[in-house]
Amino acid sequence: MTDTAQPYGTPDQPRLAVRGEARLQVDPEIARLSITVTARGKDRRAALEDLTRRNTTVLELARTYGDAIEKLETGSLFINPELTPRGRDEKIRAYHGRVHITAVLGDFTALGEFITRVGDLDMTQVSGPWWALRPTSPAHGEARRQAVREAVQRAREYAGALGAELAALVELADIGAENTAPVAYARTGGYGGAMPAPAGAGAPPPPPIDLEPQRQTVYAQVNARFTMTPPKL
Repeated sequence: MTDTAQPYGTPDQPRLAVRGEARLQVDPEIARLSITVTARGKDRRAALEDLTRRNTTVLELARTYGDAIEKLETGSLFINPELTPRGRDEKIRAYHGRVHITAVLGDFTALGEFITRVGDLDMTQVSGPWWALRPTSPAHGEARRQAVREAVQRAREYAGALGAELAALVELADIGAENTAPVAYARTGGYGGAMPAPAGAGAPPPPPIDLEPQRQTVYAQVNARFTMTPPKL
């Protein structure tokens, strides 16, 4: 008889199915910031020039931090006309420009200073930080190993309660392999800047904001099936 015809094993070789879980609390490795640069003007060209200048200022500031900023990406750019309300004709009242930039920092000592300096720029908004782990973080592997060890230990305890011992591993399945559920959840929080007025020319930079990195929860689950020796009932 095939193995699929005996999903619960046999009296001589019973099966045992358990779930192993692990949950770790670890320090974050990176912080993401969302930066939005805006401009508004009655003339399309003027609005676009202001947006370009402010965008360049943000990028040049970010590049002064060198390797502390691991990734700097421009997400999207918008130039939108604002029509005069209740007007029958397509008369344009003003033009709005907006650029979204994402910055990823791995050096948290520079994070507070960078946030306040960007937030002090003209017509610039900062959101974040969103703390996270890198996809290659060893914390993910450690959580999976702990989940497997817990599954084996749990199976041994069930078998021992019946006076039996584990015989062989039949199946080990990652819970997320079928439904692509994530095994790590990043808890977010941090500073969200409004659009402050620009600092005066020659003014000292604002003091860095004090940020406390938020620990991350790494979670792993596995299903494991074993065969065991005949129980002593």
